[in-house]
Amino acid sequence: MVEGPGLVTQAWEAGWEIEAQFCAPGSGPVVPDGLVFDLAPNVIERVASTEAPQPVLAVVRQRSSVLPDGADFVIVADRLGDPGNAGTIIRSAEAAGAQAVVFTPGSVDPYNPKVVRATAGSLFRVPVVVAELHVVRAAGLRLLATSSHQGEVYDAVDLTGPVALIVGNEAHGVPDDAPVDGWITIPHQGEAESLNVAMAATVLVFEVARQRRQR
Repeated sequence: MVEGPGLVTQAWEAGWEIEAQFCAPGSGPVVPDGLVFDLAPNVIERVASTEAPQPVLAVVRQRSSVLPDGADFVIVADRLGDPGNAGTIIRSAEAAGAQAVVFTPGSVDPYNPKVVRATAGSLFRVPVVVAELHVVRAAGLRLLATSSHQGEVYDAVDLTGPVALIVGNEAHGVPDDAPVDGWITIPHQGEAESLNVAMAATVLVFEVARQRRQR
C-alpha cells in the first residue's frame, strides 16, 4: 500500500505496476494506471495507516529483487526492527549511490507502509533484497560490520573496493560472532552508548561516497 500522490507518482515513474487507486471525495487518480475506486466520505480515514491520510492510496505490485550484477557498494540491515529506521536507510542509500539495500531474514518488512513512507520514494529506485549474509559474500563483497565498541575507525578504512556495510538490530547490534571480514566503528563523545542505527548507516554510506569521489 502506497499513500499519497507524490509516492504513487514516484512508484509509477519508476516503472512499478499500479494495481488500483483509491480516491477520497474531491480527489482523483494521479497516474493513468490501475483500477480507480472513488471512496465515500470518511472511508479513507478508516483504511489508511496514518491519522491524517493523504487523499489517494494505491495498491502497488511488489517486486522481487536480487543483488545487481557487479554491485560493489551495498548496505545490509541485519535483523532491523524499526520501520522508520529501515526507510531512512533506504533513502540514505540512494542519496549516497549504494546499488542495493539488503535486509536479513527477521528484519522489518521493507514493504511495511511506514517503511514505504520513510523512504520518500527511494524504495522504488534502489533494489531492496531480503537475503542472508552468505548471499552477499557470494557476490564478491567484503563484509564490514559496525560496532559501538570494536573495530577500526570508519574513515580510516579503505571503502573504495567492493564492500557491504552491515548495521545491526537496534537493541543488540551485529552479533560479535557474525561471519564478517572486519569491524568498523564511529567514534563519538559524550555518554551515549551508540548512534541511532539509521544515523550510523547514513554516516557510513556517505563516507563511502566521499572516498570514491576522491579516488
